[in-house]
Amino acid sequence: MITKVVIAAAGQGTRMRELSKDKSKHLIEVNQKPFLSYLLDNLIRAGYEDITLVVGYESELMEQFLKKYGYNAKVINQFKILGPKEKMYGTACPLMCVKDINEQFIYLVGDNFYSVDDLKAMNIEDDFNYVAGLKNDHPENFGVLIEDGEFLKEIIEKPKEFVGNLINTSLYKFTPEIFKTVFKIEKSQRGEYEVTDAISLLAKEKKVKIKKINDFWMDFGRPEDIEKMSNFLNESFKKE
Repeated sequence: MITKVVIAAAGQGTRMRELSKDKSKHLIEVNQKPFLSYLLDNLIRAGYEDITLVVGYESELMEQFLKKYGYNAKVINQFKILGPKEKMYGTACPLMCVKDINEQFIYLVGDNFYSVDDLKAMNIEDDFNYVAGLKNDHPENFGVLIEDGEFLKEIIEKPKEFVGNLINTSLYKFTPEIFKTVFKIEKSQRGEYEVTDAISLLAKEKKVKIKKINDFWMDFGRPEDIEKMSNFLNESFKKE
């Protein structure tokens, strides 16, 4: 059983505007609790006990949050290892900071929310890497997963023409092989080191499969997402 999780949570979250001025978006409160606490709770419920948070912006607040809410997690400061975001930044950078991991693990971003069942579904102990896909009505806004049977052929970012509606939800299961490719990639057109570029290199070797998740995927990146998340939690609580 996979118990290790790495959470990418180094960014500030500038799309949150003034709300993330003095703390990272992961700590913005929804229903009187930081967003990140809901993600951590679901990870723990899903059986993942060995949690590493790769932090950066206002990192001391992240450590205070973990202590206040009683979470047992390892904290790694990306900016201390790789330098400030102006030097190196992107979704692949947190992986560069945990390159000594020698077992299979779950990798996800700290500003996304998933169900307990979907997190459990990624606990796949085999020799392949996995990317979680979910069907979406507006795939043109996301990275679209191109299927080759059960394998990932490629990821097309924000396609201008329809190529499919299975989108990347930034939830992955990796083997240590990911560390062979993450240091081979170069900066993308956005000037960032993208985890999808590292995944694409593995996909060419038929080492990445797609796992379709069933419940939901929520992105917590804009001010309007606070109300969406609040409403979702309130509805979920009523069902319970």
